[in-house]
Parts: sequence; structure tokens; C-alpha cells
Amino acid sequence: MASRSADSRTGNGSTPTVDAVSLAIIEQLQEDGRRPYAAIGKAVGLSEAAVRQRVQKLLDQGVMQIVAVTDPLTVGFKRQAMVGINVEGDLDPVADALAAMSEVEYVVLTAGSFDLMVEVVCEDDDHLLEVINKRIRAIPGVRSTESFVYLKLKKQTYMWGTR
Repeated sequence: MASRSADSRTGNGSTPTVDAVSLAIIEQLQEDGRRPYAAIGKAVGLSEAAVRQRVQKLLDQGVMQIVAVTDPLTVGFKRQAMVGINVEGDLDPVADALAAMSEVEYVVLTAGSFDLMVEVVCEDDDHLLEVINKRIRAIPGVRSTESFVYLKLKKQTYMWGTR
């Protein structure tokens, strides 16, 4: 599935609204992304067809994605890092340029020591150096970067529910 921006909107420009039943469907899929629609329907009180329609709507609106989550280190990527970035001027063009990079897994506009935080997944240290030095630092408006290299992934989960 193509990646979606976390700020995806409905067709009319408003933020999608998610009701209690849709939240329950999301929780079911967070527990098991391969759970059959019939089983989800039984758990949330809908038919299989109704669940299928709601899931498709949630996907289309960018509310959620259904993906296989891996530990990058186990599938051939030897280096992950968080990169804190300080920017001069408007953050949006820099954030957009970062989001377009295939190595960048997510981009967050922040308050605090950094204007932006990005997570990068690279093949090795040389690749990480190339991404930071030749590509991130070359983006107009990037003033400085600070890298936080991951030594070991202890926990990566998307099971926070919908609280």
C-alpha cells in the first residue's frame, strides 16, 4: 500500500471524524491486522460487509494503514537513526522535502530543541552519512542537524489502542 501522510483529510478538507464503532474496528485491527472482517463484525456488532466498507473508508481517509511492521535490522537495514533538524524560515517546505525521501520513515514538527524530528532507515553507516550530509543538509532552510543512532531496537509497537 502506498504511504499516506498523517494529515490526510476528507474530500472536503475537514478532518475525518471517527465514531466509537470505527474506533473499535481499529482496535481489532491493531491486535491482529489479518483478523477476518466477519470476526471483527462479531466483536463490534456489524455485518462483515459493513466492516469491509468502514475499513475501506478509514483507509481512504488516511485515518489508518494496514501494514506489516518489521524490525529493519532483521531485514537487511543495518542503521537506523533519529535526526533532529533546526530550520530557518518556514518548516513546511523542509518537512515536505524530507517526507519525499525513501529513507525517511516519519517526519514530526516539534516544539523544543529541534524544529523537526525524522527517523531514517539506511543500509549501513555510509548510506546514513550520505542521507544526512548530502541530502538532508542540502535542503534549503536546514540550519543544523543532530543524529541519534539506534544501537538496538528494544520495543516497537503500534498497540496503543484508540484511547
